[in-house]
Amino acid sequence: MPPLANVLAQLDAIVLGKPHQTRLAVACLLARGHLLIEDAPGVGKTTLAHALARTLGLDFHRIQFTSGLLPADILGAAIYDRDSAGFRFHPGPIFAQVILADEINRASPKAQSALLEAMEEGQVSIEGETRPLPVPFFVIATQNPGDQIGAFPLPESQLDRFLFRIRLGYPDPAAERALLQGEDRRDLLARLPAVLTPETFMEHQRAAQQVHVADALLDYIQALLAASRQDTRFAAGLSPRAGLGLLRAARAWAWLAGHAYVQPEDVQAVLPALAPHRLFPATGHSGGEDWAARTLLETPIP
Repeated sequence: MPPLANVLAQLDAIVLGKPHQTRLAVACLLARGHLLIEDAPGVGKTTLAHALARTLGLDFHRIQFTSGLLPADILGAAIYDRDSAGFRFHPGPIFAQVILADEINRASPKAQSALLEAMEEGQVSIEGETRPLPVPFFVIATQNPGDQIGAFPLPESQLDRFLFRIRLGYPDPAAERALLQGEDRRDLLARLPAVLTPETFMEHQRAAQQVHVADALLDYIQALLAASRQDTRFAAGLSPRAGLGLLRAARAWAWLAGHAYVQPEDVQAVLPALAPHRLFPATGHSGGEDWAARTLLETPIP
């Protein structure tokens, strides 16, 4: 049985008809990445985030992002304590292993920026002091389509910190029928058992990053990165950080599949979730949603 098959089975029992998306979500966390789920309201974005945290046995906080949210509402603040005649720090909801940043693009850029240091360095700087965050630490953010009223587009620096961006989409007719006939997802989530402990999950993370990568596979990854940088449709191509993320994600996908080494199809499986939100169109061009599929067809496989 491939590693974490029980984790994937439990997630698929909650989020019906989306096995590829649930596998991508698990691979993202295995690769120590943050996950952005973008789609219309009501398709299961929050349900998937809750299910991931409960299944992996991780401490979980939800932050509802709104236009009035302040950085202190996320990070915490020092409040005067009359008993001790001094200021005492009250940690905010970011001090958890999994943060659900629900509807992240409803908040102002100032509030969004409170996550930048946490996502990159696993720490936050508050009141002149650097405070470490729990380990492991993940941000799972949901985002409504950018053309909806009241949405603030995520800046490039914020988008680049999400390893994957996935979309769930509407369920197929069979999955939707099972959803309509089945138990309420909220009731199922309330009873969802932890399949792993945080320590066991971190062991899987370490094992996933030990999957062998051949030189020819590294050549393939470099060819994909070069293709993005040579494409005149984009203001800039994929960064070295994106390349490192692609390697980690491909290793995680290979580990989930039970592969002893990373294969080209492992890279191909994760690239569409990793690349488009990092490719910003040059003047007069459209976005890069179709870039991954086209480039995978054009780039020789080792």
